[in-house]
Amino acid sequence: MSAARDQFAAREIMSITTTMTPTFDRIVAAATRIESGIIRTPCKRSEALSELCHCEVWCKLDYQQSTGSFKERGARNALMQLDAATRSKGVIAASAGNHALALAFHGRDLGIQITVVMPRFAPIVKQVRCREFGARVVVHGDNIAEARHRADEIVSSEGLTYINGFNDPDIIIGAGTCGLEILEQCPDLDAIVVPIGGGGLIAGISLVCSALRPSAKLIGVESARCPSMTAALAAGHPVRVQSDSSLADGLAVPEVGSLSFEIARNRIEQVVTVSEESITRAILRIAEYEKGVVEGAGATPLAALLEGKLPQLVGRKVVLVLCGGNIDPTTLSRVIEHGLTLDGRLIQFLAVIRDRPGGLADLALGIASTGASIKQVSHERAFGEADVSKVQVLCQVEVRGPDHCEEVFRALREREIEVVARGGLRDIATL
Repeated sequence: MSAARDQFAAREIMSITTTMTPTFDRIVAAATRIESGIIRTPCKRSEALSELCHCEVWCKLDYQQSTGSFKERGARNALMQLDAATRSKGVIAASAGNHALALAFHGRDLGIQITVVMPRFAPIVKQVRCREFGARVVVHGDNIAEARHRADEIVSSEGLTYINGFNDPDIIIGAGTCGLEILEQCPDLDAIVVPIGGGGLIAGISLVCSALRPSAKLIGVESARCPSMTAALAAGHPVRVQSDSSLADGLAVPEVGSLSFEIARNRIEQVVTVSEESITRAILRIAEYEKGVVEGAGATPLAALLEGKLPQLVGRKVVLVLCGGNIDPTTLSRVIEHGLTLDGRLIQFLAVIRDRPGGLADLALGIASTGASIKQVSHERAFGEADVSKVQVLCQVEVRGPDHCEEVFRALREREIEVVARGGLRDIATL
């Protein structure tokens, strides 16, 4: 470990040992403390997801918080614990999204000046929202580590208090109130499936489970592209892992918090990782079946069920913590399109038709005769067939599934229309 990393670890340990240790009683007290500013989100049974996953699925809808994530619980709790002198100076955090939004929103409500240092990749919409909430936004660095370094410089020069987004005791205590609500709303559950990034949420929920429902299985889910808790459990202590770009960007924490790890390590039943494809499908299923919009991190509990990673939960009563809903609209559009492609419900193919009046109409009629829906067509003359009497047409078509797709191709063959290439939207995009 480098000298800089040693110094960073020492600062984190010092900040932890000088504040209160998270306990169940402190979570109960925090629930009362923050209730005036936090939404008690629903925990609802989903008939559709239950049938899909072969277990009784309940969804904790914490993406319905005012800023779209569970982070508000810890942020408000931490801010309300500050003394008058600290409040007057203000607080600071390095964050690319949800923690920054939560601090900015509740800082405005509590009259505390918030500074957030956001790396350059932080979505512009989140930068703008933080400013709208009255926070001072400093954009610095190409990653969260560089943003944290700049935040530390500001702490030293301005005397602000730094609030860690997942490894601060008051943040963990606040996050635990989500678990308290779950056990009040669904007391006879068999398992809770929780996303893991830095580990603060699952640490807080684990304290509640141990006190109120020790028989319940607490299962963590990570993106396969950043398995920091999996690595920590294998090593026996937090370790840094390679973090690649993921749809679950809210979980892209390369090293879990030391305090979060110590709290949760012996209370977690299992940690699984999920693929990008499963996360994509989970976002789509929640949008279709539950009419909810969640970000990649929030969809990982359902992704674990869809990917078949939790067969022991078949027939059990399971709560999925849908922890965040801050997904960029353009990203959501791409995710839905890709999810439909993965399902075989959005197909792309290259057909050859006669370059004469009625040729395109014949293609359209063939597709329409099956009940499929044409989303887009484009002609290719210059780089298509050597036979100038023919033209290639690239088609994007919505179908019910693979069987319906085959029905479309049969209908085209009956009209003597040749399909020369087929696949997903990306498979033949360069043809």
